[in-house]
Amino acid sequence: MPAQEQAEAEVVRSLGLSGWVEEQLLPLLTPVDDAWQPSDLLPCFSLSAAGLSAEQQPSMMMTTEELQAQASGVPDDVLVCLVGNMVTEEALPTYMCMGNRVAGYRDDTGCSDLPWARWIRGWTAEENRHGDLLNRYLYLSGRVDMRQVERTVHHLLRNGMQMLRPSSPYHNAIYGSFQERATFISHAHTAKQAARHGDRCLAKICGVVAADEKRHETAYTKVAAKVFELDPDGMVQALAAVLRDKITMPGQLMTDGRDADLFEHFSAVAQRTGVYTARDYGDMVEHFVRRWKVADLGGGQLSGEGRRAQEYVCGLPRKIRRVEELAHDRVIKAAKEPEFARFSWVFDRPVCIRSLI
Repeated sequence: MPAQEQAEAEVVRSLGLSGWVEEQLLPLLTPVDDAWQPSDLLPCFSLSAAGLSAEQQPSMMMTTEELQAQASGVPDDVLVCLVGNMVTEEALPTYMCMGNRVAGYRDDTGCSDLPWARWIRGWTAEENRHGDLLNRYLYLSGRVDMRQVERTVHHLLRNGMQMLRPSSPYHNAIYGSFQERATFISHAHTAKQAARHGDRCLAKICGVVAADEKRHETAYTKVAAKVFELDPDGMVQALAAVLRDKITMPGQLMTDGRDADLFEHFSAVAQRTGVYTARDYGDMVEHFVRRWKVADLGGGQLSGEGRRAQEYVCGLPRKIRRVEELAHDRVIKAAKEPEFARFSWVFDRPVCIRSLI
C-alpha cells in the first residue's frame, strides 16, 4: 500500500476505534423492522395465497392494471432516465467490492463486528432495495424491453467502474458524498417528472429511493467533514485531485451490447429532461465546498500544495458555470435540427437527446 494511502487509512480507522462511526454513522441506518421493502410499494400477488378474500385485501393495494394505466402516460425520455438510474443501482455488487478494497473501511472477514464493516454491510442492504424496486416496477409496467435492460445490467457488472484512486480512503469519502447527492438529485427529479405525467406510483417509488440517497449523502458528507478536521491538508489535496479528474458516474461503462455510446446518450437525455444536468454538477461542487468550509482553511493548516488545491477548488464552481454557459451557446449555434438516438430499452424507438432551444 502506498505510504499516502496508509496514512489516510490510519485517520479513517481512528474514526471507527474512537466510537465516532458508532455514534455518528450507524444511527443513520434504518432498523430493518422500520425500513420499507419493495413489496410495500408494488402490487402483491400473494394475498389470495394468504387466504384473504378480495374484500379483506388492503384497500390501498394497487393492482397491476392500475400500475400499468398510470405508467402508460410516462414518455420515453423519462423511461430512459428511469432505466439508466435503475441499471446504475443494480450494479451494487461492484460498489460493495470497491468499498471493501479500501483499507480503514473494509470488512476483512465478511461478518466483522467492527463499526466500519457494519456500516458497509448496512449501507449495501439499504441500497439493495433500490434496484429491486425499480426493476420490479419496470417489469410490471410493460413499458420497456426487459431483456435489453437486463443485458445492460449484465454488461455493467462485467465492465465494472472507474475511479481515480479506488483504494484511497479520502477519495472514497469524497466520491461517496458526490455520488449519493447526484443519485438523490436524479431520483428526486425523476419523481417530479413521473408526477407531472400522472404516474403517482412511480413518483412515490422514486421519492422513497431519493430519501434513502439523501440519508446516505448525509453520512458520507459527515465522514468527509470529519476528515477535513483531522487532516485538512491531505483532504483538500484529495478533493482537488478528484475534481480535476471529474466525478465520473458509476454507470459510465454501461452498454446494451449495441450502442457503444449508451451512457453518453442516456446522460444527454437526462440533461435535456432536467433529471440530472451540468448545472446540477456545478451546484453540487459549490455545495460541498461550502459544506466542508474549504475556503475557511487557514494558511497554517495547509502546505503550499494544499493552498494551491484550495485555490483551485474554491474557484471551480465559477469555472464550471462559465463552461456550461459556453457549451450551451455552442449547442444553440450548431443545432440545425433536434438530435435523436435509438434506445433498445424502449424497443429501439428514437428518443430526443438534444433539442432546439
